[in-house]
Amino acid sequence: MQSKKDSNIRVHAQKIAENFGTPTYVYDGSTIAQQYENMKAAFTGVNVKIKYACKALSNINILKLMNSLGSGLDTVSIQEAMLGVHAGFDPKDIIFTPNSVDMNEMRDAAHLGLVINIDNLSILEQFGNEFGDKHPVCIRLNPHIMAGGHAHISTGHIDSKFGISIYQLPHVHRIVEATGLKINGLHMHTGSDILDADVFLRGAELLFDASEKFEDLEFMDFGSGFKVAYKDNDMTTDMSDVGQKISERFLKFCQDYGKELALWFEPGKFIVSEAGQLLVKCNVVKQTTSTVFVGVNSGQNHLIRPMMYDAYHKIENVSNPEGIERIYSVVGYICETDTFGYDRKIAEVREGDILAIHNAGAYGFQMSSNYNSRYRPSEVLIYNEQAHLIRRRETFNDLIANQIVLDVWE
Repeated sequence: MQSKKDSNIRVHAQKIAENFGTPTYVYDGSTIAQQYENMKAAFTGVNVKIKYACKALSNINILKLMNSLGSGLDTVSIQEAMLGVHAGFDPKDIIFTPNSVDMNEMRDAAHLGLVINIDNLSILEQFGNEFGDKHPVCIRLNPHIMAGGHAHISTGHIDSKFGISIYQLPHVHRIVEATGLKINGLHMHTGSDILDADVFLRGAELLFDASEKFEDLEFMDFGSGFKVAYKDNDMTTDMSDVGQKISERFLKFCQDYGKELALWFEPGKFIVSEAGQLLVKCNVVKQTTSTVFVGVNSGQNHLIRPMMYDAYHKIENVSNPEGIERIYSVVGYICETDTFGYDRKIAEVREGDILAIHNAGAYGFQMSSNYNSRYRPSEVLIYNEQAHLIRRRETFNDLIANQIVLDVWE
C-alpha cells in the first residue's frame, strides 16, 4: 500500500522526470514539515528545541524551510554552520559539534557566535586557555552505550571516536576549574535507528548524574537516532512513547536541578528521509542465466547507502505501477557492483521506465560524488504543490572547474 508520505511525489514523479530529467532527487516539503511538527508535538510540558542535523541534507532551500518552521540547526563542520548562517539561521540557534578538528575551526565557530559542543579533552583545554569564560561551551559525553542499526552509525559505544568518556569527567572538571570555562550544556548521541525510549533514558541518567558539578547548565542535548520505515510494515520509533517518557523524566530532573533547562534533539534522517526519492531511468533490462537485471542511469555515486550500510530502499516503477510484478535486481552504471536492490518484486520494468527509489532524502545527494567522472544529479523540491528546481544537474564544466592544467603539456 502506498503511504501518504509517498503519495505527493508519486503524483508528480512522471512529470518531474519529463521536466527535469533523471537522475533527480525529489523532496516533499509538506512531509518534512509534518515530520518536524510530529516530533515537536511528542514532547509535552518541556522546553523542547529541535536542531535539524543538516548533514542529512543541506540544500539551502531545505535549510530555509527548516528555519521557517522554527527549527534550529545541528552542524558538524564550519562549512555547514556557514551555510546555516547564509540560510538565515541566527548563530545562537546553531550548535557546532565537530570531531577531530583543530583550534582554527573552533576559533571560527566562536567568532561566528555558534553554540560550541566539544568532544575531546585536548580541544577543551585549548579552548579554555584561549577563551576562558568569554564563550560558554557544551560538552559531548560518550555514555558507552551501543546503539544503532549499523556499526558505522553507532557513535556512543566505548570504542567510538566520538565524545569524552563519562569516566573522564574528573579531568573535565580540572580543566574547567583551571581555565574558568563556563559549561552551558551536556550532550550525547548514541547512534541511529533507535526504536524505544530506553536507550535515551539510559544515556539521560548518565547526563543527569554528570550535571551535579555543572551549575550553569542551560540545556541538555540528547542527539537523535529515531528510526523511520524503510519497508512496508517496518518497525519505527514510537515517538509518542519516547516523548512521554523522556518528558516526564526530564521534568523531574529539572525540578531536582533547581531550574528549567531546555531539552534539545538533533533529528536529521527522521525529518527528511521519507520526504525524498531518487528518480532514475531504466537503461537496460538484462537477462542472465540466473538473474534479470534492471540497469539504471544512476549508481553508488548518487546513492551509496545500499553499498555502504546495506541499507534497504524500496523501489517502485512509477511508469508502470499496475504492471505484473516480476523479480529484478536493480543495479547502477558504475564500474563496480553497485546494487540498489537484489531480487525485488517490482511492477514489470521496460527500458525507458522511471523508477523511484524511496527513503532517499537523508544521506542521498549529501553523500554523492563524481566517481567514474559522472555528474551529480539535480534536486527538486515540491512546495505548495509545485515542483521547483533547487539544484541544477552538473555538467562537464563542473567536472573541470577546479582543475588546473599545467603548462608543461603545451
